[in-house]
Amino acid sequence: MLLSLAQWLQTLSPEFGFLRVFQYLTFRALMAATTALLIGLAVGPYAIRRLTALKIGQPVRGYGMETHLSKSGTPTMGGVLVLFSIAFSTILWFDLSNRFVWIVLWVTLGFGAIGWVDDWRKVVRKDPEGMRSREKYMWQSLVGLVAGVYLLFSISESSNWRVLELFYAWVRSGFAIEFSPKINLLVPFFKEISYPLGGIGFVILTYLVIVGSSNAVNLTDGLDGLAIMPVVMVGSALGVFAYVTGSSVYSRYLLFPHIPGSGELLVFCSAMAGAGLAFLWFNTHPAQVFMGDVGALALGGALGTIAVIVRQEIVFFVMGGIFVVEAISVMAQVMYFKYTKKRFGEGRRILKMAPLHHHFEKSGWRETQVVVRFWIITMLLCLVGLSTLKLR
Repeated sequence: MLLSLAQWLQTLSPEFGFLRVFQYLTFRALMAATTALLIGLAVGPYAIRRLTALKIGQPVRGYGMETHLSKSGTPTMGGVLVLFSIAFSTILWFDLSNRFVWIVLWVTLGFGAIGWVDDWRKVVRKDPEGMRSREKYMWQSLVGLVAGVYLLFSISESSNWRVLELFYAWVRSGFAIEFSPKINLLVPFFKEISYPLGGIGFVILTYLVIVGSSNAVNLTDGLDGLAIMPVVMVGSALGVFAYVTGSSVYSRYLLFPHIPGSGELLVFCSAMAGAGLAFLWFNTHPAQVFMGDVGALALGGALGTIAVIVRQEIVFFVMGGIFVVEAISVMAQVMYFKYTKKRFGEGRRILKMAPLHHHFEKSGWRETQVVVRFWIITMLLCLVGLSTLKLR
């Protein structure tokens, strides 16, 4: 928004020439992070008071950790504050004509709406389970598939009208159109190795990445500050990849596919980092507010969408290793329990408790130990991911 205003003012008079600074992506990214951070810090206390007054408190499952019972009643749905800070700051500082930022915002707010309904049912209906899994996955699948189909064409084309034309042509051809190599799955640490996906394969992969990352972040969000800091670190690293793929110079030098317009995602990633740090101010142990599904589902979906746009799904899998392991721990625990119950008549467990962070708590780690150690692991994984920029 401010970029458009600055460009308009420059056309009126040469006295506004200093506003050319708004054309620099790095400047707008820095300002987006600062704006989101200040909004979060300023609005946070008011939001917490309002959530407390409305009695929007977090219910604690009866079979959860005993040490978490004291957290019952802590205001939840604080993710609304994060999403507001991200959306306001992003719209203020990004190029409004950029299609990639709009699709990421759409996915973010779409998953946020799903999480809001889930949290609302937990709070109002006093149901710790919230939205049932089948209903939640249905809506997540809808958002993920729409994003996948749109990105299939928008990654190869710079015009939204051209995207619509290609979509209609793809349907009329019986889904047999040849697509740009840009949609191939890139393998990190190798210069020229990539796997062709085809149109259907790309849509399926995009769906799995977006929906999978959304639920993985949601499963990780179980301790004070555990999810938000890895989101900040992984999002910031993805912002670097977005800057590289959006630059014809850097992408050519580093042997990455050049995706015009993807660099603008750096503004969104910066806003997410600023909003996340502001939320961490209130979410650090002992937390004054919880993010809730409204924040966790939305931020996970945003990370997955950005990873697909910059063609770094495998690197995202590495950098978000904590999210991946947390999700796998839940799936393994559930499948093993069902298997042993069917075979032996009694369900058995691999972990003391799932997700994985609760297993370490049961093993004697304090909550802050689990959180900080998971942060350190995520930082190391992000450094490994960033090393693929040059080690190819």
